[in-house]
Amino acid sequence: MRKNMSLQPVQILAIGFGLIIFIGGLILSTPLCSRSGDWTPFINGLLTSTSATCVTGLATYDTYTHFNFFGQLIIILLIQIGGLGFMGFAMSFSFISGNKITLFQRTLLMESLGSNHVGGVVRMIKRMLLGTAIFEIVGALLMSLVFVPKLGVFNGIWSGIFTSISAFCNAGFDLNGQLSPGSSMTLFYNSPVVLITIMVLITTGGIGFIVWSDICDHKLNFRKYALHSKIMLSFTALLILVGAILFLIMESGHSFANMSTGDKVLNAFFASVTPRTAGFNTVNYIDMTTAGRFVTIILMVIGAGTGSTGGGLKVTTFVTLILALYSQTKNYQDLSIFKRRLQRSAQKDASSSFASYAGLIIVITFLLLMANPGETAESCIFESVSALSTVGLTMGLTAAAGWCSKLCLIFLMYMGRLGSIAVAMAFIKKNVIPKISYPEEKITIG
Repeated sequence: MRKNMSLQPVQILAIGFGLIIFIGGLILSTPLCSRSGDWTPFINGLLTSTSATCVTGLATYDTYTHFNFFGQLIIILLIQIGGLGFMGFAMSFSFISGNKITLFQRTLLMESLGSNHVGGVVRMIKRMLLGTAIFEIVGALLMSLVFVPKLGVFNGIWSGIFTSISAFCNAGFDLNGQLSPGSSMTLFYNSPVVLITIMVLITTGGIGFIVWSDICDHKLNFRKYALHSKIMLSFTALLILVGAILFLIMESGHSFANMSTGDKVLNAFFASVTPRTAGFNTVNYIDMTTAGRFVTIILMVIGAGTGSTGGGLKVTTFVTLILALYSQTKNYQDLSIFKRRLQRSAQKDASSSFASYAGLIIVITFLLLMANPGETAESCIFESVSALSTVGLTMGLTAAAGWCSKLCLIFLMYMGRLGSIAVAMAFIKKNVIPKISYPEEKITIG
């Protein structure tokens, strides 16, 4: 009986994230967290907590104008927990206290980080914690140089710390509402220090801790990297470059029209980086061309790396689907890249992830359209993809949404952070072998 009641690692992760979100929602709803000293509606507190823990950035309120310092502190703590994975965050206390990490805890860490091996996971988590501290501290110092002259010493330093953690964890929350509510980075569109620092933090957090470990082991020797790392680094760079070129072409005469040539290039790269999956913006997405928003949706769908602070379908999943399509047209039996053959289960796993992702987007978009008859299909799709990919970019629907729409977005953010397949696996009995094997029969595909 006791054996049947034990929880699997993926179940612990799913329940753990749910509890953190619920507790965070309760705290953020109290008068202790609001500037006005009034209660915040629980649905709004829960949405903010979910968005922070799932490192998304969608919010009903402007973070600075609605939440006081304590509320902002709770939000950034939830972001840090969500970005590192609550098991990685919890294990940091074990390292500090000098306690040994058990085999079961190592298995939990493996699930949390997206690693395929238990061996070396403790070393990976140590590197993750050290690297996170270094990048976030350096990022905070650099951005404080710009924020302090505009906001004062305390507010400037606090805003630098808050934005650095939010950017590294791909969250998209900021405190620039003290300058203009809901402005995100629009007031810093011409600040290379702020935008480049944020881009570096987003990309570093988004490539994944598995890649970090590979770089630490093999330095700049690309040939010795694991196939996962080669794919992540190569296609991340390619997606950023291609996206920047497209935004420069599409938006130079529109949302970038009043910028200098240098600022146009800078903002094109920023617009390419932030949808994967951070949620900061230097231009209002309503002012973008339809083509620009379409490219943004594609980048949000692709997302960041497995075992990273980001979400989305994941770069490796996207590459596997492209390879499968190419192999099918060439009638190849295997999926190969960088002179390596992918495991046979890769295509099935990638197809399952894509199918579950697309299914969720279709269902929730339909529900959002039903609940918000005044919204366009584009805005509902944009918001759904932003939530499921844990991006945080918005066309304004979240702030004006009713409780039904907010519940839909909360559900999407939760599924997006943990992975829809992982959540399903957490609550479905595994290793069920069918009692009957039916005869095979061919069907026509395509």
